[in-house]
Amino acid sequence: NPQNFDLHRLLDDIDDMFKIKAEEKNLYLLMEYEPDLLRYVRTDEIKLRQVLINLINNALKFTQSGGVSIRAGNLKTNSQAQVLDANSPTLHFEIEDSGAGIAQEELEHLFQAFSQTKTGKQAQEGTGLGLSISNQFVRLMGGEIKVKSVVGQGTTFLFDIQVTEVAASDITTNQPSRRVIALEPNQPKYRILIVDDKAINRQLLIKLLSPLGFELQEANNGQEAVDIWEKWEPHLIWMDIRMPVMDGYTASKIIKSHLKGQATAIIALTASILEEEKAVVMSAGCDDFVRKPFREEEIFKVMNKHIGVKYVYEDLIPENTATTTKEVLTPEVMAEIPTEILAQLEEAVMFSDEDLIATLIKQIATHNDSLALALKTSLHNFEYEKVLSLISATIAYKE
Repeated sequence: NPQNFDLHRLLDDIDDMFKIKAEEKNLYLLMEYEPDLLRYVRTDEIKLRQVLINLINNALKFTQSGGVSIRAGNLKTNSQAQVLDANSPTLHFEIEDSGAGIAQEELEHLFQAFSQTKTGKQAQEGTGLGLSISNQFVRLMGGEIKVKSVVGQGTTFLFDIQVTEVAASDITTNQPSRRVIALEPNQPKYRILIVDDKAINRQLLIKLLSPLGFELQEANNGQEAVDIWEKWEPHLIWMDIRMPVMDGYTASKIIKSHLKGQATAIIALTASILEEEKAVVMSAGCDDFVRKPFREEEIFKVMNKHIGVKYVYEDLIPENTATTTKEVLTPEVMAEIPTEILAQLEEAVMFSDEDLIATLIKQIATHNDSLALALKTSLHNFEYEKVLSLISATIAYKE
């Protein structure tokens, strides 16, 4: 999904996002981009942002001394003619660390899903999916990731992507969608089953759906899901795909093999970005497919599409929102939010954890609805530095 956006601002936001993490490890973080780097561009901003976050996060994770340098520039010569269109502007990115490095024999397997290097296994960090996903995203943007590494000296990831240059006037500011605040009256009592082996993932959906009056049950794995479905016959199942005991594919096949299973909508939830995964999921009998991390709007839209749920929305944001936002985004107003929630929000913003951000904004709304709306607007507009500075100022103010 290509968007028009300010690339310089994106890089500055990412720099701000990781500065604190680098400082905590006594590492330097250096963001360098050439003065003539294209500023207003069109490409998939979400994918580019996620690739940079994945690569920088990895670099900081496996670096114990020194630091990480991020470089961005316009590609002057088309060194990847077989991949890139010479008629499109091409951007070049490098993420260099002074970490443990990667052995030569491990480099060829680096971008395979669930592949972890010796360093990664020793650190017991991650699943080995981050690089595979980053590689897929870069390919979808018309480029390719390359890596150079020396054990004991560090690693550099390099990638080029194609963009279209646009004018500053073509940039539109993202506005949050209207929030669902209730279900329309005179509807069935919808039964929703949430299936995921991770309790925190189930809680995200429970916190989103429970206040609206849905009847909810949860299951740890596919076998539990089948057992609950047989007795309870939910209208819709949110089905994680990768689980122990019985995975989501198998559970979906079993449920859809029964006549009464045809009446239950099954929506697959998966972190995979591969189109092949979608095809496999749909062939197992799932009715739809939502990628993690999901947005609230997606969840509500899919439920409306498949079981006809109708919602009551909050009023549209008034024209004076900018003034209101300015008035409430102050340490004095933020101070009424518990410090624990502010600390969690700070971490969620730093690591771009959209699910946790959404959950915390809801918690903040129970204390101050205007403040929650102002924070949500700022985060939708990628104003991470502003929010992080405000949280730091508020915590200092409360002390």
